[in-house]
Amino acid sequence: MAACASKGGCPSDYVALSIALLSMILLLLKATLPYMIHKIPRPKGSSFWLVAVQVIASLNLVLSIVMALNILKFINRHWWRSCYLWAVWIEGPLGFGLLLSCRITQIFQLYYIFVKRRLPPIRSYIFLPLILLPWIAGATFIHIRKPLNHQCHMGTVWIIPVMGLHALYVVALIAFTGAVHHVEFRFHELKDLWRGILVSAASIGIWVAAYVMNEVREDIPWLEIASRFSLLVMSSALVLAFFSFSISQPLVSLMSLRKKDHTEYRTMSQALGIPDSRILLQRESTSILDPNEPLDKLLLNRRFRQSFMEFADSCLAGESLHFYDEVQHFDKIPIQDSVRRIYMARHIIEKYIAAGAPMEVNISHRIRQEILSTNDLSHTDLFKNALGELLQLMKLNLAKDYWSSMYFMKLKEDIRMRAVDQELEHASGWNFPPRLSSVHCSDDPFQHEHSPRNSGCHNHDSELR
Repeated sequence: MAACASKGGCPSDYVALSIALLSMILLLLKATLPYMIHKIPRPKGSSFWLVAVQVIASLNLVLSIVMALNILKFINRHWWRSCYLWAVWIEGPLGFGLLLSCRITQIFQLYYIFVKRRLPPIRSYIFLPLILLPWIAGATFIHIRKPLNHQCHMGTVWIIPVMGLHALYVVALIAFTGAVHHVEFRFHELKDLWRGILVSAASIGIWVAAYVMNEVREDIPWLEIASRFSLLVMSSALVLAFFSFSISQPLVSLMSLRKKDHTEYRTMSQALGIPDSRILLQRESTSILDPNEPLDKLLLNRRFRQSFMEFADSCLAGESLHFYDEVQHFDKIPIQDSVRRIYMARHIIEKYIAAGAPMEVNISHRIRQEILSTNDLSHTDLFKNALGELLQLMKLNLAKDYWSSMYFMKLKEDIRMRAVDQELEHASGWNFPPRLSSVHCSDDPFQHEHSPRNSGCHNHDSELR
């Protein structure tokens, strides 16, 4: 036992290593399965890279403990097994420090978005390195002073400031969480924050106990084996409990396979419970469309909007129509429900307004900056000017081409057939609602081709969402 205690390779070490490998596999599955199963497009900006950095920091943390505490038995000692590489740099600034700094950055964003109701004044890629500076400074100081022995242990005099730095970031995490605890989040953000705080605090407690046992009683082999087993297992639990999509990508968090609710939310409006009836009104399905009417009035007709959106997508210019549709959902949220309005506004900004957004719309720089620098993300007129510009562009470009396209011809034929169908029903006295029709949908050519359930517009909308 004494030999494996100092050189590694004990049976308990391999048990702990197996637990760590399993936790890493589970972490990677949690991070990638929603995208693989639901075919979600990869987000851009901090919504993606903050989550990716957390995964990398988690892997670094577990790997640093494996290498620094002699979990594996190596015959020869190489330069890449240096204690200062693994126990100082990879465990600190690139591991635990980076992990907590990412979470603090995310809470900083939540605080400004939901409490201050505005976008953060500092970009995430600037804020993260700033709060990581104490870890870099501490690692540099330890590397210069070289207090570690050949077993990567440090004296008691060094344990207190090192663990104090770990605890300081947990305290900062608690402080930011306390500042947003009153917000009625809808995607378990607060629950994930408190869970991360509890696990990280427990981890620090176990790490302190393990380090003290290692330093004070290095002559007891079983104590050294037990302490490093506890360190690795607790770190594996930390990285699993700490990881969450909800803070940066709330819609993806609802698609996690661990949820018992099998309801699928393909759009933010569905996830927020914004009403959106899929049933067309009778007057919408049979009314004659007048090209001379204002475009904003025509877009209130769902059947026209779906047809126009299909045409715009075929021209690779559908982002304006999708933006219009999402803003209509934003306007449906009551003004007093500021949290849901902020969720929807944040989603629209990240998808359509921010530079490099997946479906960035063509609006002027002035209007874009007005939205990005707004003091109230829940304001009723937040997207009013942008919508006005886009409607004017669509009127001058897309709308002119649409009236002579096959999409408009198909829409007119669809409306005419529905009008004839209703006239026949009235003439024969069979004025039944569609659900009471004696002809099944699969046998009725009109229902089969034009019903909202089977129409090309509905399928296209579903694919987009």
